[in-house]
Amino acid sequence: MTFTVSLNRPLRLLPLPPLEPELNPQSAGHAYRPVDLAREHGISSQAVRNYERDGVIPAARRTPSGYRVYTEVHAAGLRAYLALVAAHGYATGGEIMRAAVGGDLGTALRAVDTSHAQLLRDRETLDAVETTIGVLTAAPTPTPPGRPLTVGDLAHRLGVTPATLRKWERAGVLSPARDRPSQQRQYGPEDVRDAELAHLLRRGGYRLDHIATVMRQVRAADGPGPLAASLHAWRERLATRGHAMLVAAGHLAGYLATTGP
Repeated sequence: MTFTVSLNRPLRLLPLPPLEPELNPQSAGHAYRPVDLAREHGISSQAVRNYERDGVIPAARRTPSGYRVYTEVHAAGLRAYLALVAAHGYATGGEIMRAAVGGDLGTALRAVDTSHAQLLRDRETLDAVETTIGVLTAAPTPTPPGRPLTVGDLAHRLGVTPATLRKWERAGVLSPARDRPSQQRQYGPEDVRDAELAHLLRRGGYRLDHIATVMRQVRAADGPGPLAASLHAWRERLATRGHAMLVAAGHLAGYLATTGP
């Protein structure tokens, strides 16, 4: 079939329909599709839609055909949310961004402050553990008993009263097993080790809550020696977390700047 165009009549060009599924940030006035935001972070388009649904990034504008249109505000919000999750965890990161998206800056900043305070407490705990481990590793290792000890046996071994051992247990310093028929406390080799270490720290003037924190770390590491070897990695993790919080603060400030005063 052949088409002809008359040169005597002006050619009337019909407007093309909008290419909504193919929005381009360079040609659409910084309008972004879910895939455009997702690509920057190596996540899926569905993840972006889920974040919008969960309220951790602002709601997108919809075209008449129902396509989502995101802007620089959404791009900044997504950067902030992902940085906050890396620094503070999913729960706190989500709390911060939902408050920020909802315009509740006070709640957002309080959540940030709470997380920073927890990091400071973790640093103080590490400092205390390092100081204590220096004392523990320098002390001679006691010979463990050949059988589980009763509370009276252990009290006699340490030169303290049974009431003292029960007080340490309530404070979380000791965690002995119980004999099923009699429900009497039975202190195995690890329990005796913990009691010996706790006794040493008490003689050094340490508080029970301090000792309980140290003993939890000792039990998790299976002894003061392995714990001492892990302290450097522990400090590195805290430094990484602190740096991530700085990065997240910058992205949160960037998002807030896009939303106006």
